[in-house]
Amino acid sequence: MTTTITETYGVDPTPTPLALLLLGREADPNSERGVECPGDLPPASDPDLVERARAAKAALGDRVFILGHHYQRDEVIEFADVTGDSFKLARDAAARPEAEYIVFCGVHFMAESADILTTEDQRVVLPDLAAGCSMADMATAEQVAECWDVLTDAGIADVTVPVSYMNSSADIKAFTGKHGGTICTSSNAKRALEWAFEEGAARSASSEGGGGRRVGEKVLFLPDQHLGRNTAVREMGFSLDDCVLYNPHKPNGGLTAEQLRNAKMILWRGHCSVHGRFSLDSVNDVRERIPGVTVLVHPECKHEVVTAADMVGSTEYIIKALDAAEPGSKWAIGTELNLVRRLAKAHPDKEIVFLDKTVCFCSTMNRIDLPHLVWALESLVEGRVPNVITVDPETEKYAKAALDRMLALP
Repeated sequence: MTTTITETYGVDPTPTPLALLLLGREADPNSERGVECPGDLPPASDPDLVERARAAKAALGDRVFILGHHYQRDEVIEFADVTGDSFKLARDAAARPEAEYIVFCGVHFMAESADILTTEDQRVVLPDLAAGCSMADMATAEQVAECWDVLTDAGIADVTVPVSYMNSSADIKAFTGKHGGTICTSSNAKRALEWAFEEGAARSASSEGGGGRRVGEKVLFLPDQHLGRNTAVREMGFSLDDCVLYNPHKPNGGLTAEQLRNAKMILWRGHCSVHGRFSLDSVNDVRERIPGVTVLVHPECKHEVVTAADMVGSTEYIIKALDAAEPGSKWAIGTELNLVRRLAKAHPDKEIVFLDKTVCFCSTMNRIDLPHLVWALESLVEGRVPNVITVDPETEKYAKAALDRMLALP
């Protein structure tokens, strides 16, 4: 018997202020850009929205290419030409140079990455400019520059390699590229860190007169502390004591020069507001209620959660694991709720439940809804290009250098 998510957890949101925010309505000034869309949106109750979206997309033909992130609503995914995680979608956009318009149904940093990787003739459109990312917003260019000054004062900047998660702004990617670092995804974070420590070793040897390679020095990991910690400890044999947490809201990051010198992983104090909600209690609770359940979580979850889980992997890993799972198997998934619901619907022969009891939509991702998509597509049909995401040439140059280093990883 397949147990639905609602039956198991009762997670359909009620119209409270929090639920409205999680559904992409209202605003959170602490994590969203809060930019209103110019022009009038079609009402969400418009029964003709689906047909209007189809008509606008058909009128644009090959001139438009619609990207849909895995965490998007079903009503948006229906019109996506491709679906995937942020980096896959950016690469898919780059592989379609004939498309004049890239409509990115995701969040702001994703659209920036698409602009960096596409041609100058293509325009990247974000249907709602308020679709930001709280994690990406936890590391600003000014804060990271100040952090680098702290590392310089501690005498370790020259042997520290920045590694930035794909879920970061173009400014942070550019900082990473300018300082010889690389970008990573949740799929290749281990390889990126291995490269960074090899690079750090080379820099250390060079600074000491070329006296041969030795163990790598340090990595500054931005902006998700959990992915950095989980990769270093779970997959690379580091200890928790090898990791320190840099808090940009405290003097010197809340760390002494000695702590910085002794650390191998300098983790930025950032996190995903969705994956950070899962707890050890969530894991223990689901195991008690569903005997034989396999707990599968994203590596953006807290360390105690991934340690207690049976399997850990990226969004693409989660999708492939469920595709390959045996009929009748039981799964509790710790990632964004739109994706979990879609997976449960796609695999009725398996029992797939959401790991947490509370609503866990990505609130900013949910700002991209059918009214915004229809508005963007109809604007393009009328010859207006709304909400264009443009990265300036200097930022693009260094951000692309960091992305190219990732693409060159073996």
